[in-house]
Amino acid sequence: MSEPHRFVLTGGPGSGKSTLVAALAEAGMRTFEEAGRAILRLQDAIGGPAHAGRDPAAYAEAMLQWDMRSFAEAARNDGPTVFDRGVPDTIGYLRLIGRPVPPHMERAARLFRYAEPVFVAPPWRDIYVQDAERTHGWDLAVATHNEVRAVYVELGYAIAELPLADVGTRVRFILDHCNVTDF
Repeated sequence: MSEPHRFVLTGGPGSGKSTLVAALAEAGMRTFEEAGRAILRLQDAIGGPAHAGRDPAAYAEAMLQWDMRSFAEAARNDGPTVFDRGVPDTIGYLRLIGRPVPPHMERAARLFRYAEPVFVAPPWRDIYVQDAERTHGWDLAVATHNEVRAVYVELGYAIAELPLADVGTRVRFILDHCNVTDF
């Protein structure tokens, strides 16, 4: 079910993904926020169990559901869409924390296919910062990058690594690689 013009941006935390997605949205492109951070905020607000610190399996299921819903919602848009992470990122998360990947998640990653290339934001120490939701260190950010990138490669995606450059350059890089001239 590969969707043309449904692009995913992935990589480790603190590599500039969310800033780039916000810049793409500001430029007029349809975007979807990262499931993980949104779910953490919502679960914290209600004291819910689907939180990485309380129940990683429930958190992974919530991320999968969020990303599948976002994918389906994007089908209503004729123009290009960029997702801050995608369905395969949940597999990377589970592998990173040493948890088994349920077969339904593998099936979802093969069924919900994004357009190519998949954009990967490499680790970038100069911009990496910790915050209220990103409490882990640099080494975990690099490990996350390696794990999620590997999942996309295993799924047969072509990868386009973002340059370590300012946001405007990264926006142009994505637009050029998407063959997007007007959206």
